[in-house]
This record gives sequence, C-alpha cells and structure tokens, in this order.
Amino acid sequence: MPVFVNRILNLKKIKVIGFDMDYTLVGYHTRELEKVTHRLIIESLIRECSYPKEIEKLRFNYRRSIPGLVIDKRKGNLLKLSRFGKVKLSYHGLREIGYKEQNRLYQEMAIDIKNSDFQSLDTSFSISTGVLYSQLVQLKEDGLALPDYYQLSEDISQCLDMVHRNDSLKSIIRNDFERYVDSDPTVVLLLERLLRYGKKLILITNSDYNYTNDLLRFAIDPYLKKLKRWQQLFQIVITLADKPGFFTERKGFLSVDEETGLMRNHFGTVESGIFQGGWFGSVQEGLGVQGSEILYIGDHIYGDVVTIKKSCNWRTALVLGNLSEEIANIRASRKIQEKIDLLMDKKQQLETRINMYDVREEKRDSKTRETVSKLFKEIDRINTDISKKLLELKKYFNPYWGEILRAGLEESRFADQVERYACIYMTRVSDLYSYSPRTYFRPRKRLLPHEIAALRDNDGIK
Repeated sequence: MPVFVNRILNLKKIKVIGFDMDYTLVGYHTRELEKVTHRLIIESLIRECSYPKEIEKLRFNYRRSIPGLVIDKRKGNLLKLSRFGKVKLSYHGLREIGYKEQNRLYQEMAIDIKNSDFQSLDTSFSISTGVLYSQLVQLKEDGLALPDYYQLSEDISQCLDMVHRNDSLKSIIRNDFERYVDSDPTVVLLLERLLRYGKKLILITNSDYNYTNDLLRFAIDPYLKKLKRWQQLFQIVITLADKPGFFTERKGFLSVDEETGLMRNHFGTVESGIFQGGWFGSVQEGLGVQGSEILYIGDHIYGDVVTIKKSCNWRTALVLGNLSEEIANIRASRKIQEKIDLLMDKKQQLETRINMYDVREEKRDSKTRETVSKLFKEIDRINTDISKKLLELKKYFNPYWGEILRAGLEESRFADQVERYACIYMTRVSDLYSYSPRTYFRPRKRLLPHEIAALRDNDGIK
C-alpha cells in the first residue's frame, strides 16, 4: 500500500523515528482480539460491577462498531460525526435512529467531544466498547435492569482498563500469539534499513516491559538478520508510557533492567536504555535533537498524533489498519460511485437552470412555470436513481456505519483529525519499506471550491 501524505515531510531531515508498539510496530488480528476483549469485559462487569448474568448471552458482532464513533452517554446513542461535529448517522442500542428523530435530537448541535457527556472511540482497541455499549443499551430498552446510559459507558471503560492492566487479556495473547498477532517480517527489514541510514530508533508504548519483551521476541526476533535481540534495534525504549500523559505531564523515569525487568529510579538525562514512564522532553533532550527532527508513528489518533501536535513539535504518522479493507471496497465500488457522480452532476445542472429562471427579472408566464415544474420532476427522478445507487454502494462497506473516513458527502470527524494532525498515514508501518529513508513526501495541491469552479468548463457560472 502507498503512504498517504497530508503535509510536507522530508525523511532526510528526520534523525529519530519513534514507534508505538500495539497495532503499530506489531499488528493484531482485530476481529479475534476484540472478540475475546468483549467477553472479558462482560465477565468483569458481572464480577466487579454486579451486572446481571443475562449479559453473558451477548455475542460479539464485529461490524457493529468502527473507529471514529462517539458515544452520547446521556442519551445512550452511538454517533457518527462529520468533520464539523454534526451527527450524520446514529444508533440507539441496535436500532438505527431515523432521520427525523435524529434531527430532533441533534440538529441544533455541533458535538464537542471535549464535553464529558461524549466518549470517542478512536482505535481498533475500542471496537469491543462500541459493540458492547450498543448491546447493553438494547438490553436495557428490552427491560433488563441495568444502570443508566452514562453509567454503562463508565463501567465499560473501567472494565476495559482493568482487562488491559490486570494481565487477563495479555495472558490470553501470550498463550496463543499465532492466533492474535499479525506478524510482519517486513517491519524488521524496515527497522534494519533505517538503522543503516543512520536513524535513531525509539519505542514508546503503554504496555509494560514484560509484555513488550514477550511480544517483540515473538514478532521481531525471529526475523532479525544481524542483530540478536529486539532491544538492540532501539536506542531508547519507554514502557508504561501512559500516553497521552507522556507528552503533557512532567513525570519521572524508572530504569528497567533488560534481563530481569527489575526497576529503579532514574535521574539525569535519558540518552539510551529501557525505561518506564517519564516525559517526552527528557527523551528529546537526551537525544540532542529538535522536535521537528523526530517522527513518531502510532495508531491512536489522539494519544499518538493529536496530543503530539498540540504538545510538542514532533512530526507524526498514523497507522490505520482498517483502511486497507476500505480502499479495496472503494476500488470495487468505483463504477457505482461514477454513476452516482454523473447523476449528481446532472442534478446540479438542472438546479442551475432553475436558479437562472429565479433570478430573471421578466414576468413569469405559464410557459416558464411549466418548464420549471418539469425540471423539478426530473430532479425528483434523479434523486430516486441516486437513492437506489447509494443502497448498492452501501453494500460494499460496513452495513451499519459505512466508510470510516466518510460521513455522507463530507469527511468524517475521524478523517478530519487524520488530515489535520497526521503528516502522513498508512495501513501498516511496513508500507514505509517501499520508500527510501530519504524520501521527500509532498501532498498534492488541494483545490478550494472557487479554484475548482474556475477550472471547470461549462460550470454554469454566468
């Protein structure tokens, strides 16, 4: 897959490349991983929050959620937003909210996800959350005694954190790496090439050292050529980084012993070694580089990309694994989309003709009114055709939510964040292997609406 470019990035000027681990340096089989996460959260809700055992009957439906959705914790709805924060699609439980009801609820609102009433689901790790929240809301509507919508969201988040922190999920992964981990030997080729070109490599992960060591021994070590251990690839390794806090809060470091995993307080500069916690400023100072000379690659749009852009001057790259399926489906549905585009162009031409009649000063006669009436009828027929084609197009994407980066004709909120904060993005970190470490990434010129109009022939402007 190609690397997609939002803004200029000259790799030749990048001296340090940092990597997140989970879903970045190491991929997962998302459907399998989120299925077991879904089950563990349910077990935790029953055990820790006294939820009724009836929720054990819930089965994971991978399609019920995608990255980029937002939970409305007050109303119990799952939302898909446009780049302007407007609700474009919504579900209450497992029921799609109709257009009129959706407008009644959200027409006057631009959703601000900074508001504590909303929770964003921005990574593959959050798919199980979206699925389970919808299912629990539906059970509540069906009469099962469950907490209010807000508390449902809070409890799921608490249990998800618990599942990630108490080793229950990680122990399952450890016992069957082959099932849950998507190994990519090209990643090792990429890392070794970057070292040959003089790049310093660092690893910053929210996972603990023991799990990091186990995972990378499985996913990295077997494919090393000249080196013997994954630790030799990285000048600095930060575990339990607590991102995004790592980029926003000054915290101390613990030094980690590579062999035993034992820790002790670390004072002074951070130039090399394995650590736990800390603050990005100390890492940057220890490496002796400017922020603009560091490229950090991660999969979490907020923790790995947005926070970095707002807190420091590092360059950013996003790994968006779900995008590979979306690209394939865009290609497969190209002919239908072309037909929709032609119909939309025809509709716009008819609307332009109607507008021309409206702005004329001469008195409207019966012939003019008849002509305008015929134009409106033709637009109605085109709208019917477009609706049919849109239903065909929908079959190529998620049956509930459609495309991840598109919300109708507009970009989704998630797409807006990718465009604004990620210098480049890709489907897998190994996509970078197709490019020299000296590549100069340049985005294509993006035309503004008036530029598009000026360049069109027969655009209807008089």
